[in-house]
Amino acid sequence: MHGFLIKWRGLCAAVLVLGVLPGCASTGSASPAARPVLYPNATLNRVGEAQGRAEADACMARAASAGLTPAENTNAVARGAGVGAATGGVAAAVGALITGRGGEGVVRAGVGGAAVGGSAGAVQGAFRNDRPSSTYRTFVQRCLGEKGFDVIGWN
Repeated sequence: MHGFLIKWRGLCAAVLVLGVLPGCASTGSASPAARPVLYPNATLNRVGEAQGRAEADACMARAASAGLTPAENTNAVARGAGVGAATGGVAAAVGALITGRGGEGVVRAGVGGAAVGGSAGAVQGAFRNDRPSSTYRTFVQRCLGEKGFDVIGWN
């Protein structure tokens, strides 16, 4: 029973890390979730902050309807997990063969290595997934510019 609890705690810790770290990586001005920051020019001063946000929302929706997405690469987590699982599984199995473990030992090492490699790859992919699309941002900035707004950055 004690061994089961230790394994369960380890699984819970891994799930926590895999769930929290990608969330940490997905905030800030370099995040796909960032919003345009409007310079307080004559247009923004005339219409107000609330209307400026509404216009930004409309431009972001227009970009989405044109088929653009805020994230540059949306499948990096899955790809990272797959590459990590394959790499970890093969490396662990080869290591088991070199150290002279039997067939069952090779399979166990391969499965364990795949689990560790897949988890590490998913975390790495989550951090890499956090790239904003420059085409999406350019579209939104041009849309806002045509309405008289000046975008000075993204937050």
